[in-house]
Amino acid sequence: MAKEIENLWREVRELSLGTKIDRLNLPPSPVKFLRDYVSQSKPCVISNAITHWPALKLWSDPAYLSEALSNDLVSLHLTPNGSADAVTPVGDRDGLCFASAHVEKVLFPEALRAVGSSCKGKKVGYLQQQNDCFRTEYSTVGLDCDGDISWATEAFGCSPEAVNLWIGTEHSVTSFHKDHYENLYAVVSGEKHFLLLPPTDVHRLYIEQYPAANYSYHRDTEAFKLEVGEPMRHVPWCSVDPYPSQEKEASERLKYPLFFNGPKPFHCTVKAGEILYLPSMWFHHVSQTPGDGGYTIAVNYWYDMQFDIKYAYFNFLQSLSYKSSSLNPVLSWREDEDWESSDAEL
Repeated sequence: MAKEIENLWREVRELSLGTKIDRLNLPPSPVKFLRDYVSQSKPCVISNAITHWPALKLWSDPAYLSEALSNDLVSLHLTPNGSADAVTPVGDRDGLCFASAHVEKVLFPEALRAVGSSCKGKKVGYLQQQNDCFRTEYSTVGLDCDGDISWATEAFGCSPEAVNLWIGTEHSVTSFHKDHYENLYAVVSGEKHFLLLPPTDVHRLYIEQYPAANYSYHRDTEAFKLEVGEPMRHVPWCSVDPYPSQEKEASERLKYPLFFNGPKPFHCTVKAGEILYLPSMWFHHVSQTPGDGGYTIAVNYWYDMQFDIKYAYFNFLQSLSYKSSSLNPVLSWREDEDWESSDAEL
């Protein structure tokens, strides 16, 4: 069974995905989008789809957002290291946990200052509430963007289930995970850097069950405390850090050989004015580079996924007990292959 699963990783790339993320110079028609990308569960980056948004010009100036949202309460997420919703050591406890950020409601100007003054190792702020926040907490600036992505809405046959706003700096990183949504991710300022793996690569991410924990932040001492919830519940999460420190790299490669020795993740950078189509169930790791205003800002649209035969296939594959066909597997991937995002425009 191990050899068959490893062959699956290769065949998916050879027969369907190729080695590079497609880049479209113009928004596709709904039919082309559905036929060439949604039905094939294939990501793509689309240019010139949001050039008409007022946000592209207005939001590059933080003063505009601070003034427009001066009386609006928003959800500020705080961590000591910029890694919320991630596997984290539990202090003096034995082992790891799944750590969620401390969240507090503050006026937007205060929240934006907290994000802008982030310092890794001390306090990192991120505006990342994922509960349709753009249409609730940020509705004051709602007209600066479209309410949906029209050609995607027509292709999916429904409106977005949620629209979310993200504002952060280079200190915030999102660990590998998947979502049960079709995702249209539009970058307004700065750049987002994605590592992508298809659902067929689930075994390479070493998903394990971790106790759920939450950070609490104490303003008087400016200290964080990480506490495991009671009663204890567990969250399935990816164990792999694709960018381990130099000190940990050798040990991480030994612990997670299927990830580091297998086919490289697809990589793409999404720049201001571009949209990434991220199919449901694809695993993604996200980092970011701020724009001229000092922030990375993005709006994403979550459309309901179809729980069809692809979902059944994924659940079946995930249920298989998998062990590598060797103690230190090295798959037959050509070292000279370029797995970076293609610069060609289709």
